[in-house]
Amino acid sequence: MKTEDILTQERWLDRFAKVMGRFVPDAITASIILLLLLSVIALAFGNSPSKVVDAYYQGLWMLLPFTMQMTLIIVLSSVLGSTPFFRKTVLGLSQIPKTANQVVALAVLLTSLLAYLYWGLGIALSPLVAVYFAKEAERKGIKIDFLFFLAVIWAANAVWQFGFSASAPLLVATPGHFLEKTIGVIPLSTTIWSPAAIIHEILFISTVIVTGCWLMPKYCKPLSHFPEAGKLTEPIETEESASLNYSQRLERNPFSILVLCAFLLGWLYFHFLVKRLSLDINSLNASFLFLSLLLHRNVYRFTKALQHAIVSSWPVVVLYHLYAGVAGLIQHTNVGENLAGVMASITTPYTFPLTTAAIGTVFALFIPSSGGQWAIQGFVTSKAAMAVGVSVQRGILALSVGDHMGNLTSPFWYVIVAGVARVDFRSFFGYGLLFALLWFVIGVIVFTFAPC
Repeated sequence: MKTEDILTQERWLDRFAKVMGRFVPDAITASIILLLLLSVIALAFGNSPSKVVDAYYQGLWMLLPFTMQMTLIIVLSSVLGSTPFFRKTVLGLSQIPKTANQVVALAVLLTSLLAYLYWGLGIALSPLVAVYFAKEAERKGIKIDFLFFLAVIWAANAVWQFGFSASAPLLVATPGHFLEKTIGVIPLSTTIWSPAAIIHEILFISTVIVTGCWLMPKYCKPLSHFPEAGKLTEPIETEESASLNYSQRLERNPFSILVLCAFLLGWLYFHFLVKRLSLDINSLNASFLFLSLLLHRNVYRFTKALQHAIVSSWPVVVLYHLYAGVAGLIQHTNVGENLAGVMASITTPYTFPLTTAAIGTVFALFIPSSGGQWAIQGFVTSKAAMAVGVSVQRGILALSVGDHMGNLTSPFWYVIVAGVARVDFRSFFGYGLLFALLWFVIGVIVFTFAPC
């Protein structure tokens, strides 16, 4: 590529990111805008003002348990990321690449693996992966623009939609789910392990790597330009002292940690091996807590790590409730059914995936929960699929494309990732929209023509 072409490429990419950063409101302001928009739509559909207000209040606190679960995922993942074991593992992997392209490829593959195993792992740990890889790259003199790199890593998280924690596919594969009388029990072999889903995962990961390597700015801002993010790689000071009183020695003694770990390990054994239950948010948090305690080795180190990690969770404490209130306007008025019904009535077998993904995108902007989105749209999506002559599986997978398109275009999740990485979400939001477009186009094409 010629030098002038590279400069042109960097100008349009950087210009786009800066423009989006200037015009995208913060997440709280965005939730207010959505609230006003949905209120107007709800009133236009014949809902009374009192019903609109009541619907907002019903939604406002409906994610209280989920908010605490997400807070724990973020905090405990950060605590786990500060353990010597995690640091050494990621540091060891970050030392392998010798070029910028290798840095991008290995970091994307690592992040994709974490996200495929469980979505919470990807969200909470991928910013740490980005920081560690960026720091090692800068040490070697490899040019990596940290903000663009963070957007690439965040994009790689999308693979969870067809991974082990895919919400809708896992739900419809469970006997007794709320749509069983309509669609039956659908095995995972026909959804997340279908040829279409596998093709999509491979294509998207490959595209993220190629795009990340191709568009990496040549004149970049390395990690050292973001000192707060760089602090994530610094060892936590333990302030050990030669003269400790009894309580101080007790909190540094590994015995109390081992007692707690024994109880947690017993619960995990009972959950997975005795009751044979699957991985869920609570068992994931219990696993994170067990590993964090065990790897930090004593209460003092764990507490110090916890104090540093808690700053990463601030976005979810209030934002989830503001977005849940907006979601309440969809769930508890006739807005959701009317919008989905209109869209479902104008589809054909070849436009169904596109229409479903588009609907899913709109709803995902208002509902920060894939499970909640399926609860709202599952019946309509399934009925529409059968009406136009395509498989329910195709509807489920296309809706998942829209679900994550919403995640990649809404400020909500960017704020959470930025909170972990300790940067302003608007600084890399514009880059993320590029990968959102790639995700949507690949998803629509694959789930229109590939077998599923």
